[in-house]
Amino acid sequence: MSEPATVDTPLKKLVGDKTAKALASHLDLHTAGDLVYHFPRRYDERGEHTDIRSLDVGEQVTVMAQVQRTTVRPMRQRRGNLLEVTVGDGSGGVLTLTFFGNQAWRERELRPGRWGLFAGKVTEFRSKRQLNGPEYVLLGEGGDGEAALSDDIEEFAGALIPVYPAAAAVPTWVIARCVRVVLDTFTPPDDPLPSAVRASRKLVGLGVALTEIHRPSSKEALHQARRRLKWDEAFAVQVTLVQRKHRAADWPARPRPARPDGLLEAFDARLPYELTAGQREVGVEIAADLATPHPMHRLLQGEVGSGKTVVALRAMLQVVDAGGQAALLAPTEVLAAQHHRGMLDLLGPLGRAGELGSAEHATRVELVTGSLGAAARRRALGEVASGAAGIVLGTHALLYEGVDFADLGLVVVDEQHRFGVEQRDALRAKADQPPHVLVMTATPIPRTVAMTVYGDLEVSTLSQLPRGRSPIASHVVPAAEKPAYLDRAWRRLREEVAAGHQAYVVCPRIGDGPTSDEEPPAEDDNGRRPPLAVTEVAPLLAEGPLLGLRIGVLHGRLPADEKDAVMRSFAAGDLDVLVATTVIEVGVDVPNATVMIVLDADRFGVSQLHQLRGRVGRGAAAGLCLLVSEAAEGSSARERLDAVASTSDGFKLAELDLEQRREGDVLGATQSGRRSHLRLLSLRRDADLIRDARAEAITLIEDDPELARSPALAASVAALVDEDRAEYLEKG
Repeated sequence: MSEPATVDTPLKKLVGDKTAKALASHLDLHTAGDLVYHFPRRYDERGEHTDIRSLDVGEQVTVMAQVQRTTVRPMRQRRGNLLEVTVGDGSGGVLTLTFFGNQAWRERELRPGRWGLFAGKVTEFRSKRQLNGPEYVLLGEGGDGEAALSDDIEEFAGALIPVYPAAAAVPTWVIARCVRVVLDTFTPPDDPLPSAVRASRKLVGLGVALTEIHRPSSKEALHQARRRLKWDEAFAVQVTLVQRKHRAADWPARPRPARPDGLLEAFDARLPYELTAGQREVGVEIAADLATPHPMHRLLQGEVGSGKTVVALRAMLQVVDAGGQAALLAPTEVLAAQHHRGMLDLLGPLGRAGELGSAEHATRVELVTGSLGAAARRRALGEVASGAAGIVLGTHALLYEGVDFADLGLVVVDEQHRFGVEQRDALRAKADQPPHVLVMTATPIPRTVAMTVYGDLEVSTLSQLPRGRSPIASHVVPAAEKPAYLDRAWRRLREEVAAGHQAYVVCPRIGDGPTSDEEPPAEDDNGRRPPLAVTEVAPLLAEGPLLGLRIGVLHGRLPADEKDAVMRSFAAGDLDVLVATTVIEVGVDVPNATVMIVLDADRFGVSQLHQLRGRVGRGAAAGLCLLVSEAAEGSSARERLDAVASTSDGFKLAELDLEQRREGDVLGATQSGRRSHLRLLSLRRDADLIRDARAEAITLIEDDPELARSPALAASVAALVDEDRAEYLEKG
């Protein structure tokens, strides 16, 4: 009798060296646990069909189909015969399988009427979809060919046939055979879900779930297995978030109550416009949080231009009034410098302590970035360390050793998806006691995402736009189908400039040279041309459709002082057009910019396009955003762009984004080299389950905060949940 297998048993002990090496190198599966948790992507059923017509050229697929006819003909260029096998899915879709060489046995085996699973890469020849030399396994009865192994046939004796995420070298039936071998001796780990939760939620045991998801005895058994395993994922996430929230509530923090007749009151009195009702309401929530002896952990979400920065500045002033300091962490030097200029303008004499004409109770606003010269850096760090600088703005340079605060009371993180949990914690650690934390994002978050990814934060939403913001019209420009539309786009840009306005042209790539975080690969897997690049497009525009206009270039590889100079020139109206990458995506505020042309718009995510679009229409004149694309009409990329053009509702777009992105990446891809993503849980479809899991997690953590009485659950949570989970929005 074989020795029982556990989650840690190496696969080579169970399936042999050769197969284990293939599973490891092609699918990153190394242990019995890895394989058992490698769940089927879908299930085919005899009598049902795979829609062959929906297959994309270049896609690696596994399809269930029936042999319709076989044809053998001599090859023209070399000796031997070509076997062509036509298979169909019962709905009219057909696929041609091609085999080279003299293989009479294969012709006998692939006779009309036989059903099988066929795996390979989809190609196209003379307008016909085909698989060249595919791997296959026939169903129902054995053949005399090497592919129709009896072991493989055994995997598909049931009505529901699992189809696994596979690789060319490791087709789905090989995975299924390996799963059977492992399950025959597998001892599941201790069930991590508390028995009370299993009973109250009517969940099957872990061992049953792991068996049924791979070898379902019925559709109902499969449903119960998937439901149970989704619960494991949802519960682990919610336990982690509830634990974080519980621990934070126990931390002591220094209260920072509002002070009458302080900086905040003086600031409100000099504001040149009236706060929206939403800004006032959120301001009250934040002010109350800051006054408590526990650290605030609040997420402030709001549409582009909804006035989050003013809300954050008011919170910072309340902390300064209470004797503390506030730090704002921005994702780029361009944005940090803009925040610095914008806050100094808003504060006026209130932000110039020690200078001629400053207000009586003024503070100082310091900028700390990596590009500061040595003398300027020493001066700035001295102001921060002494406490003279009540407000400190910077990039990740604020995280470095040598940046010390006198009394850090509030950390504001702008565009939080650009920073990981560890980076936020590094800044928090610079305080003697945990500071209050305000996280801001302009990417609207669907309710289920907020519940799953930001469950340790209280959430405030700004849904109103301030008075004076103008509407933005968006249109898709189909450059391949209608080149005249692109010509018209450039003329439209020139019309705006002639009317005294300015424009952005956005490209997905910088150009030649080393890549950066904002630089996609030069060519994608489908062999499309490289995305258009700023350094290539700018001179073409200057010599062509935008001849005579003042054009500036901005991207992430420019030196910091050069980036700042370009932005200053554009903001001052010295440039007509700014050709840029997504470095302008967040925070850039030039009210005179009214038109944006996004080239290769299909190369950007939905949230990114929504963010970019928010750079125009920030003044009195209406905004125009033109999404230029060569994506074919009816393609998923084109439908995505049409959706962006059809609505300015960021929450609708966030739901669309969630539908289209891979939900498995919500928790991040790895933790110490281990898989940690969600395999089954769908944030969109499983909202009720997530809500129920959160309720159970709250009950459990209130009774057993550190899971001392649930060691199996503690281990399961540690294995699944990646501490970087909150970087979900970065993967757009």
